[in-house]
Formats: sequence, structure tokens, C-alpha cells
Amino acid sequence: MWPRRGELHYLLHGAFHRLAYVETGSPAAPPLLCVHGLTRTGRDFDGLAEALADEFRVIAPDLPGRGGSDWLPDAALYHPATYVQALSYLLALIEKPVAWLGTGLGGVCGMVVAASPGQRLTRLVLNDVGPLIPAAGQARIRDSFRQQSVFFDMKALERRLRALHAGFGPLTDAQWAHLARYSARRMPDGRVTFHYDPAIARPILEHETTDQDLWAFWARVRIPSLVLRGEASDMLEPDTLARMQASGAQALMVPGAGHAPALMDAPTIAAIRAFLHGD
Repeated sequence: MWPRRGELHYLLHGAFHRLAYVETGSPAAPPLLCVHGLTRTGRDFDGLAEALADEFRVIAPDLPGRGGSDWLPDAALYHPATYVQALSYLLALIEKPVAWLGTGLGGVCGMVVAASPGQRLTRLVLNDVGPLIPAAGQARIRDSFRQQSVFFDMKALERRLRALHAGFGPLTDAQWAHLARYSARRMPDGRVTFHYDPAIARPILEHETTDQDLWAFWARVRIPSLVLRGEASDMLEPDTLARMQASGAQALMVPGAGHAPALMDAPTIAAIRAFLHGD
């Protein structure tokens, strides 16, 4: 089942920019918005979307500067407030209450939206992210931007992808190849690089990492929430997860994964489906 492509234009700092997305499932089905992590694209959710398309309309955007979405003219614009603004246009386009699933950065955006007055989210799934983002995990991601990002062929890019995202968990060769295909952008000289604007790294490289405290947002989230944690995660600490559970969130540990589970295995997909049903 191939996803349908779509796009919209959102207004940011006096100019319109294009936001690309794909969707799978019946347009009449309950919508599930899936928002990817820092350097990824909406195609990370293809496997999940195909599995859930019998019951849900799964919509997966490319955040600004990633995949098919426009690059932004100023690196300083690459921050969560921009992403939430762009995604608000997509929420308006959907015109229905929607469930939100976010990995990493996509989960941060989900918390911000869920905490906002007048929001119309029904359920929130946070994939390996919570209201306290440890400095050590952020430093690992920051350091990854300093490593090789241009490759002579797709095989070399896939090898780097496997090392960079070992935290996705145990994937098949076909799943890695799929991720590599949609992680790549062909350069004019024939080489390949990752499918995002290199400028997204600039705000991260220019600042020292510190723990990011988002508990004020989490305190205003009033919808049912499911928190997934890779058992070896360095981005969602056990104490943070326990505190989220104490405030009412459901939790699921994903064995064999770190940051962040790829959401391609049958048990995790089944748990997400059950949560979306309200089980």
C-alpha cells in the first residue's frame, strides 16, 4: 500500500513555505498524525501506517527543512515553535480531532500542542521522549552532526544510517534499505547525503547542551498518553518515565531498542493500536 502525497503552505515570518506529507488509510477513518524525530522524515512511519491503515488515516509530515518540505531561509528558524506553527496548519487541514504520535522532536511538538488551550488532540503517544531531555543524549546527537554526512553511494549511506540509528532496534535488511532510501538526497555531483537541510544542525552546534525541562508543558496535558521507551534509551530516563506514569500516563518498554524505537515490530504496533482504541 503506497501512501498518498500531499502538501500545504504555512505562513512563517512574512513568507509562505511548503510542508509535505504522506497519508495512508481511508480519509473517513479517525486521523493519526505521526511526527518524526530531529533528522528523519515522515516516511519513517510507512510500516506503522500500513499496519494501521485498516482502521486509521495515518498522516506523516516532513518537518520544515526535512524530506520534501521547504528548507527555511534562516537556520535560527529551526526550533520547536516553528514546527508547531507549521503543524498547526496541518491540524487545521485535517479538521477533526486527531491522535498524535511523536518520536523525539515530534513528541516534544506533541506535548506543546497537547498543552495548548483549545487543542483538539484525542490521544498522545510519545516515542522515547518526555518532559526532561537529558544533556548527555542531546550531546550524542550534537556530536553526530560533526561526523561524515556525504557518501559516494547508497550502500555507504546505509552503513552510516545503521550505525547512527542503532537505537531503532533489530530491523531487517529490507527495513534498513527502506529507511535509507527515504533518508537520502542525491547531490549535483552524484554523491548522496541525508535528506535534510544541513542548517538544522547550526542552532544545536552553537550551544552547549543542558537538560531541557518541559515539565510545565506536561503538567497541562489532559489527554490519555502512552509513553514508549527503548530499554537502552539515553533520551528518556527511567525516573522521568516513572514520574510520567505517576501522573497518569501508560508506559511500554521496547526491548532491544535505544533512542528511538523504529515502531516496526508487531508487539509495539499492537500496543499502539490498543491504546488508540482506548484499551
